[in-house]
Amino acid sequence: MVMTADIGVIGGSGFYTLLDDAKEIEVDTPYGPPSDVITVGQIGDRSVAFVPRHGRDHRYPPHRIPYRANLWALRSLGVRQVVAPSAVGSLRADYGPGTLVIPDQLIDRTSGREQTYYEAGAAVHVSFADPYCPRGRALAYEKAVAEDWPAVDGGTLVIIEGPRFSTRAESKWFSSNGWSIIGMTGHPEAVLARELALCYTPLALVTDHDAGVEAGEGVTHEEVLTFFAANSQRMRTLVASVVNDLSLDRTCPCPETLTGIPLPLTLP
Repeated sequence: MVMTADIGVIGGSGFYTLLDDAKEIEVDTPYGPPSDVITVGQIGDRSVAFVPRHGRDHRYPPHRIPYRANLWALRSLGVRQVVAPSAVGSLRADYGPGTLVIPDQLIDRTSGREQTYYEAGAAVHVSFADPYCPRGRALAYEKAVAEDWPAVDGGTLVIIEGPRFSTRAESKWFSSNGWSIIGMTGHPEAVLARELALCYTPLALVTDHDAGVEAGEGVTHEEVLTFFAANSQRMRTLVASVVNDLSLDRTCPCPETLTGIPLPLTLP
């Protein structure tokens, strides 16, 4: 029997497992294997496919994550909605560690990443003005508030190439532009989801203040992982709550993204 899933979850740094009673599936894609085997199980009455973005042993740095394989594999299993928790730095003094931001915009500062499925044939331009699913975002914020998270509805996530962290000057520049949070994995993940007409909902957990926001030694890799790990169970609870209440009847604009545009390759 072929396993299928309604909703996909992509786990970030420190978020390597989600489903307790799940089956592992190896999915072959035209872009190589995903970050890890995909686990499929149940959350309430929802069938869920989970993939750890960096691999369970955190083997993939941000610029080496097989983003195209991850999203393609999820859609090939039947996934049409993706919930994507991640660790981020804060570019605002008032967004301290533990703040959960549901961004509504992104800025791409990466370079050299493969960020499209449309590499052959006629030129294709997919709308990306509003990169995230409005219905998913609204539900995520509602659930976060209900669970007493210090939650922020909206804001701009700037994605840097990494794997290094920002200099203080870079961080101050990002902040002066009015951008809210900073990470390394939100792009091209969101745009690839859009090219597959998937709903994509980010859950950005602030683990630290970025280097230019306050005085100090600057953030370290160990600090980010330690903070996210300490909050991983709480994040899993939030993800499960969001997944359980996501309607499978997609009334948002996301399914219409590719109207008049063919899906890349051969996908269900």
